[in-house]
Amino acid sequence: MNDSKEDQLYMKVAIEQAQIAKENGDVPIGAVIVYENQIIGRAYNQREQLQDPTAHAEIIALTQAAAFLESWRLHGCMMYVTLEPCTMCAGALVLARIDRLVYGCDDPKAGAVKSLYNIVTDERLNHTINVTSGVLAEECSGLLQHFFRRRRIENNQQ
Repeated sequence: MNDSKEDQLYMKVAIEQAQIAKENGDVPIGAVIVYENQIIGRAYNQREQLQDPTAHAEIIALTQAAAFLESWRLHGCMMYVTLEPCTMCAGALVLARIDRLVYGCDDPKAGAVKSLYNIVTDERLNHTINVTSGVLAEECSGLLQHFFRRRRIENNQQ
């Protein structure tokens, strides 16, 4: 793995965000948006907390970044997210015109960047995104595996 130090640094911030989601009882996914070497959006999954099916880390971070830039067009921005984005989030990244996506681990059940679909690189759309996958993948997947293992144990005890 030849992850750049910069990619690892920002992915660690995304992992910190994922830890917050976990502490709040939500699926531990975190996202960070970087513009000109500055974090302009950081978020974690808040679906349980907000009871909102769209409260994915990526969507919340996109909203923060757009507010910071005062534009829905996020040219020059990079998103770091711990898990391969789903169809909703991948579509939102394309619509936001993100330049680059860096994610940790693949999502074989819902991934829309590589696993099930290739939304962000589909040349039929009006924008495509440069993708780097597998950055700190073991740490990202370990966080998710631990969360779901614990959830299964808790559900079996009820």
